[in-house]
Amino acid sequence: MIIAEFSITPIGTETTSVGTYVQAALAELEQQGGIRAKPEAMGTVIEAENLGDLFRAVEKAHNALFDLGIQRVVTELKIDDRRDKEATIESKTEALR
Repeated sequence: MIIAEFSITPIGTETTSVGTYVQAALAELEQQGGIRAKPEAMGTVIEAENLGDLFRAVEKAHNALFDLGIQRVVTELKIDDRRDKEATIESKTEALR
């Protein structure tokens, strides 16, 4: 299982609040098969079976902001692709305890 974290930032909005844009990106993620998304305070953690599913989901979320009229979007993606054992969002969190 691949665990990733991504954040998306619209640039050039008329407001300092980005909640509407984050919600649009999350709505796209929720429609994608093969992934699970967990929004957090500063980014979203994604669990995916493979890189293709992950990249497709992030691309859809990224493009969702352009669909809202944003002209510039910055997306950051960090990937943990561990192949020696099964990992999930919960197992990574539990390992911290």
